[in-house]
Amino acid sequence: MDINPLWIPIVALIAGPVMVVAIVGIVHWFKARDKELQFHQDLRVREMEHQRKMKELEVELEKAKALQPTGKAAS
Repeated sequence: MDINPLWIPIVALIAGPVMVVAIVGIVHWFKARDKELQFHQDLRVREMEHQRKMKELEVELEKAKALQPTGKAAS
């Protein structure tokens, strides 16, 4: 099977821009993925800080309950 020499410039004209579009698409996808991972990391950090604050509030609430006088019925 002999390749027609006319096909070489046609394939090159099509493959060149397709390759550029593919490279730009891959770079854009990696940047978007990096931003998404950064967003999830920030969200996880905020969630952990919130859980820590809630735990501190729980401890303070338990301390406040322990300091309250328990003899309300006697008064």
